[in-house]
Amino acid sequence: MAIMISALYIGLVFGLYVPNWEFTVQTSNSTFSNPSNGVGIKTIQCGLRGSLGPPCNAVGFVDRVLLGESHLYKNPVYKRTKECSINSPDYGRLPPNAPDWCLAPFDPEGLLSTLMAAVSCFVGLHFGHVLIHCKTHSQRMVSWLLASTVLTVSGFLLQLLGMPFSKPLYTVSYMLLAGGVSGFLLLLLYCI
Repeated sequence: MAIMISALYIGLVFGLYVPNWEFTVQTSNSTFSNPSNGVGIKTIQCGLRGSLGPPCNAVGFVDRVLLGESHLYKNPVYKRTKECSINSPDYGRLPPNAPDWCLAPFDPEGLLSTLMAAVSCFVGLHFGHVLIHCKTHSQRMVSWLLASTVLTVSGFLLQLLGMPFSKPLYTVSYMLLAGGVSGFLLLLLYCI
C-alpha cells in the first residue's frame, strides 16, 4: 500500500500539468484577511509539468483547485528564500525585483503532502510490527538496521535522481530520509 501511494504521489507531482494561475495580493499578511481587501491580481506563468519549485508545483496546483486560494497559508516557508527575503534564511522584506510568486499563498500540509504523511505512518507501523513480532533483541535490531539503511539509501538515491529533500512538498525522498533517520534513532534509543 505504501508503494502504491508513493507511486501515485510521484505520478501526480511529475505528471500533472500546472497551467498559469492568478492570485489576489492581500493588503495584510493575516490569514483572516477578506479577499475583497486585495490590492491586485498577480499572474504566475507556469504551463509545465514536473516542477518542484515554489510557483509551479503540482502540490500547490491541487490545493488551489480543490481547496481554493482562501484555504492556503498566506505566509509560507518559501518566503524565507533569497528570492523572497532580504533577510534570508529568515523572513524579511521583499528584495527589489522579487518574483510575484513570493506573495502567493501555499499550504505545506496540502492534499498531496498528506499522501506522503500516510506513507510515513506505514513506515512507523513497520517499526512497531518488528517490536511485536521479533522476539529477541538481536532480531529487532537487525530488522530495524536493515529497514533504516534501505530507507535512507533509497532517499539519497531519489535525491540524486532529481527529487530533492523538500519538507514543504513532503517529497518521497524527504519521507524516505526522515523514516530512515528515525529508524536509526529508534535503534540507538533501543540499544541505550
